Amino acid sequence: MKYLSKFILNTLLGWKIVGGYPKDLKKFIIMGAPHTTNMDFVLGALMKFSLELPINFIGKKSLFKPPYGFIFKALGGIPVDRSKSDNMVQAIIDVFNEREEFILAISPEGTRQKTDKWKTGFYYIAKGANIPIVMNTFDFGNKEYIISKPYYLTGNKEKDFNFFYNYYKDIKGKFPEKYNPDFIKNL
Repeated sequence: MKYLSKFILNTLLGWKIVGGYPKDLKKFIIMGAPHTTNMDFVLGALMKFSLELPINFIGKKSLFKPPYGFIFKALGGIPVDRSKSDNMVQAIIDVFNEREEFILAISPEGTRQKTDKWKTGFYYIAKGANIPIVMNTFDFGNKEYIISKPYYLTGNKEKDFNFFYNYYKDIKGKFPEKYNPDFIKNL
């Protein structure tokens, strides 16, 4: 699967990996933005297999129903019912605390549609589990999958979100009109 995924990603689609995931860390959040197209998921799955990284993701419960639900589970998906008001952040912190290894990919927008603010759950998960965030993006303008070094939260939310803003401000998603990085500064 590794070589087939690399062939599709690099040769057929023309994408290049810039940076790399930390090999010494067993737990971290992968924060992926901007999320403007379903193609982000396809490219993410190809990246996961080409790098042989056990990445998990959260998806709406309806994605995991037959006939295709088993595919999302096999890809590392964890179904969530977004209509419930359970403490999802604490539940995910508990997963990080219970497992020796766990990597979770999250899109802070929470949707492919244009939004005026990020959801902040990823931040509170990282803070509560005391784990770093590795930022990544599919830069469609340059066909680059960019992976940052791990970022350890400072405890100062404003400073941390300014760091995220500076990382993502010039990235071009597939549909740039669906992404406005300026809202990051207003959290």
